[in-house]
Amino acid sequence: MITVLGWLAALALAAGTVMGFGVAPREATQGNVQRIMYLHVPTAWVAYLAFGVVLVASIAYLARRRPGADRLAHASAEVGVVFTGLTIAAGSIWGKPTWGTWWTWDARLTSVAILFVMYLGYLLLRGMIDDGERAARYCAVLGIVAALDVPLVHFSVYWWRTLHQPPSVLKPGAATMPPVILATLLVNVVAFTLLYVYFVTKRVRLLRAESEALA
Repeated sequence: MITVLGWLAALALAAGTVMGFGVAPREATQGNVQRIMYLHVPTAWVAYLAFGVVLVASIAYLARRRPGADRLAHASAEVGVVFTGLTIAAGSIWGKPTWGTWWTWDARLTSVAILFVMYLGYLLLRGMIDDGERAARYCAVLGIVAALDVPLVHFSVYWWRTLHQPPSVLKPGAATMPPVILATLLVNVVAFTLLYVYFVTKRVRLLRAESEALA
């Protein structure tokens, strides 16, 4: 199953790369730098997904104390931190030619930075507590609290004045982009989602093996 997921993710990433550089046209206003959207938007989506999984798995763990739920939350948080870091990096590279700066403390970027720091704290907290059950409880609470920042990140461009443009896809109404660009973006979203599932599945299996070795 994991091997199949890996191959599917690799094929989807290859298809997304070909579409991003060989099928989707050059954007009229921004030029080729706009192509970084095919990395930036999918990684942001996966970050949302990852921390949503942390939220649900953390609630499930607190309700039933099942180790599998804690392992899922742990794995998803690790992968989510990686993808949030990629989102910030890709956004900075995109921001320099379009905004004239690598970083600005507007509402969207600041809320994403806070999200990144909170989940880094989540992972640090796990490493600081030797008692596995207590670490799981504390991290579950922190994972739930940190996930509440995700809606703040998403709606920040509506609630405050920011340099960051509003969503083009995850919004009410039809997507505001040409069909070929939308199709390319969706292929990459699927590719990075498959990559997320592959990484989390792999990490959960490793966490289970570690737990069984220590038992």
